[in-house]
Amino acid sequence: MVKHTGRPGYLQIADDLRTQIRGGALAPGTPLPSTAQLAEQYDASLSVVKMAVGILRNEGLVIGQQGKGVFVRDETDTPPAGDAAGDLAGEVAELRTAVQDLSARLAKVEEQLTTSTTRRSSRGSR
Repeated sequence: MVKHTGRPGYLQIADDLRTQIRGGALAPGTPLPSTAQLAEQYDASLSVVKMAVGILRNEGLVIGQQGKGVFVRDETDTPPAGDAAGDLAGEVAELRTAVQDLSARLAKVEEQLTTSTTRRSSRGSR
């Protein structure tokens, strides 16, 4: 049940579910109760429960499967907290490389376009 402590209800629910997941009460692969069941259990609105589950998704503790529900994620599928920065740095490096490649390709296309436009305009002025 959400308590009137000044702390938002969705954070209280997320904290409780996180504790259950980390404590093993909700084991990897276990489905979370439905949004309606959680709303009833915590005496909260559906939107508050959805926000709480969204936090857990962002933290990588649960994963949604379309049409099946939300499940506790296996720890082997979740990168350790210390590796998150490394993963992000790797993704940024990959993105930089892709942008550099695309920039080089765009420059080639622009050069070819300029060359072909110049040829056409010089033909037309003869």
